[in-house]
Amino acid sequence: AKKFEPLLLLPIGFGGLLSNIPEAGMALTALESLLAHHDAGQLAVIAAKLNCAPDVHAIKEALALALPSVQSQMENLAVDMGYTPGVLALFYKVAIGSGVAPLVIFMGVGAMTDFGPLLANPRTLLLGAAAQFGIFATVLGALTLNYFGLISFTLPQAAAIGIIGGADGPTAIYLSGKLAPELLGAIAVAAYSYMALVPLIQPPIMKALTSEKERKIRMVQLRTVGKREKILFPVVLLLLVALLLPDAAPLLGMFCFGNLMRESGVVERLSDTVQNGLINIVTIFLGLSVGAKLVADKFLQPQTLGILLLGVVAFGIGTAAGVLMAKLLNLCSKNKINPLIGSAGVSAVPMAARVSNKVGLESDPQNFLLMHAMGPNVAGVIGSAIAAGVMLKYVLAM
Repeated sequence: AKKFEPLLLLPIGFGGLLSNIPEAGMALTALESLLAHHDAGQLAVIAAKLNCAPDVHAIKEALALALPSVQSQMENLAVDMGYTPGVLALFYKVAIGSGVAPLVIFMGVGAMTDFGPLLANPRTLLLGAAAQFGIFATVLGALTLNYFGLISFTLPQAAAIGIIGGADGPTAIYLSGKLAPELLGAIAVAAYSYMALVPLIQPPIMKALTSEKERKIRMVQLRTVGKREKILFPVVLLLLVALLLPDAAPLLGMFCFGNLMRESGVVERLSDTVQNGLINIVTIFLGLSVGAKLVADKFLQPQTLGILLLGVVAFGIGTAAGVLMAKLLNLCSKNKINPLIGSAGVSAVPMAARVSNKVGLESDPQNFLLMHAMGPNVAGVIGSAIAAGVMLKYVLAM
């Protein structure tokens, strides 16, 4: 855990350890505790409410098909029978079930983000948008695996898996919590693991798609962005996106609010708290909550292997799409873009931008691309939030 996203993978790993302690039931809801107890009389009561056979397997199948309101009624019934949810199950309900923790983390990310490089070179917004192609390509990939009977994925599950391609952990957790809670553990582990492996995954793809000459392109110095622009941008961005795509408003709203606190300069105490203390506290509970979904009998499934495989594909396609978009823009642009910054369109902030800079320095030790790469990197965060909104709007409507 020394270098690879330890701030979240350590709590997730320990949460997984706690959730798999035999007989402790720390990750079980009250209803799951009831089912694990195998009391015939209690199973009969639950089965009667669900109109199914009074055995554990039949009840689980009926619950999987039941409406959320019915599932909630069964949970309350289990509580009335004397069962209590485990501590990790409570963390999950409060932090992820409600959607609060990923949103608070997004607010913290917004407070850490500088939109300056994006505003100084608005074309980089297209690079961030192109990198989101990996998300939708992965959705099709998951549905293809299901079509050929290799691994079973529903449309909501495929959409939740696809968001891994955005390289944005909080967005992946938020979306999978809404669309496919049963896959949340595997999706979160895949998202954060591949974010940590960006320095290994991206460079071979970047080098394969660019020539030595392209990697040596020196970009025009970025202009200085005024304070007024930085204050207005998050407000205008939120209004435009929220009016066109209300489902993206929670994620983007928190992100823009955090950024406004940073740029306004009048609430430095709040901005500092959000960037440091608050985001650290929420990260602990978010990690433990994700760990609650790593119970062995649910996590060690063929679907998990499919998610890990699709996650790599998503990252690869997103990286390639960003690089190719930069090359396309160069065909009709006077001021050339170094295609290496296109790979920063995946929203692993600031890791992807650092990788772009590092690969650029290998070809030209005097070519510093970091600030140029932060433009598409920040655009990628916006893009992944919008992609999540699109998924929620259209998948939940089906």
